[in-house]
Amino acid sequence: MSLLTVGSVAFDALETPFGKTDKIIGGAATYITLSASYFTKKNNLVAVVGDDFPQSMIDYLLQHGINTEGLQIKQGEKTFFWSGRYHNDMNTRDTLETQLNVMENFDPVIPDSYQDCQYLMLGNTAPAIQQMVIERLKTRPKLIVLDTMNLWIDIANADLKNLLKLVDVLVVNDEEARQLTGEYALVKAAAKIRTMGPKTVIIKKGEHGALLFSEDRIFFAPALPLEEVFDPTGAGDTFAGGFIGHLAKTDDISFDNMKRAIIYGSAMASFCVEKFGAERMLNLTDEEIQDRVDQFVKLSAFGL
Repeated sequence: MSLLTVGSVAFDALETPFGKTDKIIGGAATYITLSASYFTKKNNLVAVVGDDFPQSMIDYLLQHGINTEGLQIKQGEKTFFWSGRYHNDMNTRDTLETQLNVMENFDPVIPDSYQDCQYLMLGNTAPAIQQMVIERLKTRPKLIVLDTMNLWIDIANADLKNLLKLVDVLVVNDEEARQLTGEYALVKAAAKIRTMGPKTVIIKKGEHGALLFSEDRIFFAPALPLEEVFDPTGAGDTFAGGFIGHLAKTDDISFDNMKRAIIYGSAMASFCVEKFGAERMLNLTDEEIQDRVDQFVKLSAFGL
């Protein structure tokens, strides 16, 4: 089934305890589409970049089967840029610089060839832009998944709550779930979010795994213990790409299949953090992915 992803394609400059980079390719939509490309072949992108964005990276997207018809290139303008520094625990970071550039006036244009998408992944952007995408689709997708962040919960809360009424799945981390609901216990936070619109809630807990909530059912997926984590920047988006990529491939949105999708998403995220930026996501093999999934199965399997 066809997947449409909307979000940022960007430049990042990163500093972690393992080193630092100059400008490298980042952005939510970049990680999501690269991750999903290992599962679904109908992988459509809507985003915007400036004329400083390298053709070589667009070529990488194309090589992964990502349809870039919806990638706008603004002449005379610059691509969105973010710079950050991670602390030693790799769970906290400081934003050093943000340049919105082309994202400041992003007007998502949905090509006619994208209109039949069955799965929609709304990567982290302003809620008003995300809602605009839903309204510009002539037919509602089978499943709409939304990612957001603490910034929008803080400065665009009303827009976000209007948007939540239109989506099926919300993906947030534990801090964001608590901020959105005012509930510290994540079970209570998920239940409260489900009254806002999404029937399914995924709460990411970083190195401590992820929780899936739907009706009265809960599933927990562990994170794979890794000896070294070089860069966690795109892990959450890579997780989302693996999750919705598996759903689009199987065309099955049952709770049991979402459990499997959580594992595939977690496996993809575990690759992403092994190198800086999106580098690790460019040349994975099916065998590597299946082996990583098998490791997740062994990590949590037990008998009674």
